[in-house]
Amino acid sequence: MKASVGSILVGLLLLLIVSALSLFIVDQRQNAIVLRLGEVVDIKRAPGLYFKLPLVDNVRSFDVRIRTIDTAEPERFLTSEKKNVLVDLFVKWRIADVRQYYASIVVGGGGETQAQTRLLQTINDGLRAEFGNRTVHDVISGERDKIMSLMRDRANEDAKTIGVEVLDVRLKRVDLPQEVSEDVFRRMNSERARVAKELRSTGGAESEKIRADGDKQREVIIAQAYREAERIKGEGDARATAIYASAYGQNPEFYAFYRSLEAYKASFRGRNDVLLLEPNSEFFKYLKSSSGKAGK
Repeated sequence: MKASVGSILVGLLLLLIVSALSLFIVDQRQNAIVLRLGEVVDIKRAPGLYFKLPLVDNVRSFDVRIRTIDTAEPERFLTSEKKNVLVDLFVKWRIADVRQYYASIVVGGGGETQAQTRLLQTINDGLRAEFGNRTVHDVISGERDKIMSLMRDRANEDAKTIGVEVLDVRLKRVDLPQEVSEDVFRRMNSERARVAKELRSTGGAESEKIRADGDKQREVIIAQAYREAERIKGEGDARATAIYASAYGQNPEFYAFYRSLEAYKASFRGRNDVLLLEPNSEFFKYLKSSSGKAGK
């Protein structure tokens, strides 16, 4: 009885060992390669529980999630103007073909670090070529998106040879070294000073033009106003003359008497006024007679 129980336990133990050597699990974040005596015989991409030949088959799992390469220090590149710029970038990549990745990277004794190094080398070489054909303005703002698109496509083409896919290449920062920044600042300052001088000159010319036009309009308005005033004054004088003539025509004797009184009032305004006239002068005819006939 004891012997049969022991045999059962030994059989269960052997079954467990064989199951452990024959079963493997593929996580949803991984792809697995089944190796038989060092040769790739199968690739498991879907998650689940799989069988393999114990002691003959070996399984290597690879993480296929998106990874990030973030440069620790900015790289220095030379533009077409022979000016250095500091570039800080990051790369998004993942393993797309585990068979190719295993054959190109793992078999040679490399790993994830070697794949990242190759990707960075490809991107850096491409950036040096692109920056060498562009100005500082182009790489900072003008054609930045175009450069990133070119780098992504170029790096992805090379990455396919090692079973890797490059999803994105981004330039986080493109800075100028201190000496270049000072030179660019001086050029910008000089350019802005030139533009400001041109604007001030244009503004001065426009100011003089507006002032001259205002003076001209003022003279025209004054001349028109004076002309209008003279016209109105002339019309008033004409109307006054007409009124005087009408009044004189109605009673000439009274009109002559009234005008003489106005003349007396104007002549004898001051106490020291002196007139040298003949006694029988026409001027005194209304002083001699209220009818004005005494002197006749």
